[in-house]
Amino acid sequence: MAQLKKQLGALDVFAVASGAMISSGLFVLPAIVFMKAGPAMILSYLFASLLIIPSVLSKAELATAMPRAGGTYFFVERSLGPAWGMFGGLAGWFSLALKSAFAVVGMAVLIEVVLQTSFPVQLSHWHLKAIAAGCCLFFTALNIVSVKHTSRFQIVLVAILLAILAIFVLFGSKSVEAARFKGFLDHGWLKVLATAGLVFVSFGGLTKVASIGEEVKNPGKNLPMGMILAWLVVTGFYIGVIIVTVGVLDGAEFKEMYEQDRLMPISLAASKFMGSPGFVLLSLAAIAAFVTTANGGIMAASRSPLAMSRDQLLPPLLARVNERFKTPHLSIALTGGFMIAAIVFLDIESLVKTASTLMIILFILVNMSVIIMRESRIQSYRPKFKSPLYPYIHIFAIIAYSALIIDMGRVPLLITGAFIAVSAAWFAFYVRRRVSRASAVMHVVERVTDHELKTVTLENELRDILLQRDDIIEDRFDELIRECEILDIQGQMHSEEIFRQVSKILEPRLDISEYVLFEKFLHREAEGGTVVQPGFAIPHIVVDGNNKFDIILVRALDGIEFPDTPEPVKIMFVMAGSRDERNYHLRALMAIAQIAQEKDFEKRWSAARDKAAIRNLILLSARKRDTKL
Repeated sequence: MAQLKKQLGALDVFAVASGAMISSGLFVLPAIVFMKAGPAMILSYLFASLLIIPSVLSKAELATAMPRAGGTYFFVERSLGPAWGMFGGLAGWFSLALKSAFAVVGMAVLIEVVLQTSFPVQLSHWHLKAIAAGCCLFFTALNIVSVKHTSRFQIVLVAILLAILAIFVLFGSKSVEAARFKGFLDHGWLKVLATAGLVFVSFGGLTKVASIGEEVKNPGKNLPMGMILAWLVVTGFYIGVIIVTVGVLDGAEFKEMYEQDRLMPISLAASKFMGSPGFVLLSLAAIAAFVTTANGGIMAASRSPLAMSRDQLLPPLLARVNERFKTPHLSIALTGGFMIAAIVFLDIESLVKTASTLMIILFILVNMSVIIMRESRIQSYRPKFKSPLYPYIHIFAIIAYSALIIDMGRVPLLITGAFIAVSAAWFAFYVRRRVSRASAVMHVVERVTDHELKTVTLENELRDILLQRDDIIEDRFDELIRECEILDIQGQMHSEEIFRQVSKILEPRLDISEYVLFEKFLHREAEGGTVVQPGFAIPHIVVDGNNKFDIILVRALDGIEFPDTPEPVKIMFVMAGSRDERNYHLRALMAIAQIAQEKDFEKRWSAARDKAAIRNLILLSARKRDTKL
């Protein structure tokens, strides 16, 4: 499978996440929200920002455990299975691409408004569509050529945008009039909460940055840092800008904007204390905001078809990565083509509410995914960042988001239902015969029913993801562990019985009689016990020959009785090597010592569900690798 190049840092993550949040939710929506909640829309924005926190934390956890292209799709597919993954992937791609297309259209409209301040320009409906399609084509080409260039472009635009918003808040705060806040809660708390749901989807773009997790350097640190920092900074700007806007515009001006369908509240507010230059400056900021949303949207949305194609849920063509640019060029082209088609042929505004409904459903699935991954007890699920207040905050989010969906209206729900039906049909006719992965939910079922799964595909896949995430270069010890035999002993046994089993296993591997090996193990124990600490033993012997070295792992949950040892042994690393391997013998002992000292090693050893999980536990250790050997 072709890998995407890791070239994005924390600043890139911050820029993509911030750019996806600051868009119509700040530059257009306040004019609509004010008509519903009045000055208390400040609280609506605050509640909406708090409501997104569970999903931010959930995405941060899942992304640090599974930094893979596709983000939400990958998390949902691996936790809930390919059927839900099919829906999640298509829904995420459709909603994000559609919202990005809407941002491009908004940008074209704002370009016309800015031009009209200096020139008598009147663009037709099709002129605006042509401008939007051209801009979309540019963003698509930029994404194909380089992710790094795209992210740098995003960083510059976000920096300009935040600087302009800072100027707006700084100068506007001096013009705020307390009288504008009179009758703050006249519309009532119910309206405040209802409009919080309307505003909520504006914050949803923040979590889409998880889709590019595979291209982030040190994702365990940079992804949660960039996402949480983006939430803090953008929430602060949202609240500050809304307070200034409410404080300088009166209700009549909001009403006039709403009735004339010229929804530019922030630009109008800027004109109150900065004149025409302020109007133009904030209109340019709005254009920059729409550009960052569209540009980042194409980047994030295009990773879903790539990930789905890798998993055989879509045709393999979409999994291709350009050899020169190291970008998923066909997936990006498909996303850009869909956006251009939507701009030219569809009534995007009417479909955006459906996209918002799909986005909220995905948030529900993401919070469910965290619960399922945690409860599956898969050893190789090891996020660098863990969502706090588990599982209460996730259960609250599932309930709250479900209430928001009900409030979306009949038409979006019907279209969403049709979308689910299409996803199910594609799964039935194309995916079912190609995919048979066991998801994390099956591991939960295994725990509840005590029925052992026949496959460890997911556990091994997560192991390999972690090896890439942590840049672990496997050494000789890892190679030995991958090939070694593992004994998982049921019931209590004596050490001599174990040595007989171990000797029988080693006979063909070392080409030495099992009786000779058995005698060597007994002699080694007689010379001095190999129990190095309570419950942990490392029996090791020297054998005849050259270039011979092998390891056997032994787990005995009920314990192994060793002579003169009061506590039964539950962990054994058995080693046998020739004299010429004495130097490596010592290195292997050092590796085992590092593994044994890791936090919760004994707990994880006991909790490992099978031999594959025991093997993965050792392979994923954070010990220092000796890659020179």
